[in-house]
Amino acid sequence: MKLWRGGRLATLAGDSGWGLIEDGALLVDGGLLRWVGPSAEAPAAGEVVELRGALVTPGLVDCHTHLVYGGNRANEFEQRLHGASYADIARAGGGIRSTVAATRAASEGQLLAGATKRARALMREGVTTLEVKSGYGLDAATEARMLRVARQLSGLGLDVRTTYLAAHALPPEFTDADDYITAVCRWLPDLHTAGLVDAVDAFCEHIAFSPAQVARVFDAARQLNLPVKLHAEQLSDQGGAQLAASHGALSCDHLEFLSAQGVQALAQAGTVAVLLPGAFYALRETKLPPIAELREAGVRIAVATDHNPGSSPTLSPLLMLNMACVLFRLTPEEALRGLTVNGARALGLRDRGQLVAGQRADFCVWDGGHPRELAACFGHNPLIERVTQGVQGGP
Repeated sequence: MKLWRGGRLATLAGDSGWGLIEDGALLVDGGLLRWVGPSAEAPAAGEVVELRGALVTPGLVDCHTHLVYGGNRANEFEQRLHGASYADIARAGGGIRSTVAATRAASEGQLLAGATKRARALMREGVTTLEVKSGYGLDAATEARMLRVARQLSGLGLDVRTTYLAAHALPPEFTDADDYITAVCRWLPDLHTAGLVDAVDAFCEHIAFSPAQVARVFDAARQLNLPVKLHAEQLSDQGGAQLAASHGALSCDHLEFLSAQGVQALAQAGTVAVLLPGAFYALRETKLPPIAELREAGVRIAVATDHNPGSSPTLSPLLMLNMACVLFRLTPEEALRGLTVNGARALGLRDRGQLVAGQRADFCVWDGGHPRELAACFGHNPLIERVTQGVQGGP
């Protein structure tokens, strides 16, 4: 057993408040938090780590990333500055399709090398749990290659959850979207049997797939008892949130055009609303997600990087905390909960995200006096130590 003592703990216990323990301690054993409380009341342990007043929070959970891909799309940044929209670029053969071409051309080793660098960057800012989507292959072989690479990232010292997102865009070899959705559904059982899929996602949008087509993918997931997630209401209101909620989705992500009916559907289903401020910023969007309505309805709000080569090339979860507050007007506490306990819920995980006894011993030690500083300050990294299942991983 190891005791970490003398830190300022932001436990995030309960559904609101920082849960601060001013001079707190954590007892870790077997990868779990066995005891959390004031240092003066801490039980004896074989090894003691002195925190010397440092801030301690739960480990960060990045619940929405596209970390495995080939190439880059910096050219699209310039195109958007000259007035091209996300939809314009996609219709001209750029966007997701351009990344598909680069990803198909990359070997598994090349994809792993690139994804490893990106994962380590996220880890250096406190990420202990990471979701990685496929969706840049759009054929059976490349989707499988992407998911295998994502699985290998767990060897870096973090927990990786994989999501099947073949319903991301229509690949060039298909002209009929319904035919492609048939293929997406056909590939899923083999990938699931190979142990490569933890959840299933889709892009429900006028430049991607219709609610009826997404429903077919979700039905295929249900037959395999796989949970679902959805890219929804990013560019328009397609009723995706209601569709996802009707399938008991873990999360709906983006949500700039989420309707009042969609908010209520998410609330009734217990589906997490995942906000992606990096994409909002990079695409220079102006339509804000309905934050006040989500709060009023009691919908859990998560925050993620949405790292991808086109619309959100950030690798800074700490910057996402700041952007969630500045752009979306979340409070610092809401933003941190969004990257910890609510991010975990968006992945269907209830064993992490808070510093309470019985949870995984995933936590971060920061050079700071109060957790609000993590959201208020940007452009620097105050991480001292990252601990995953009780194992110290360094900054």
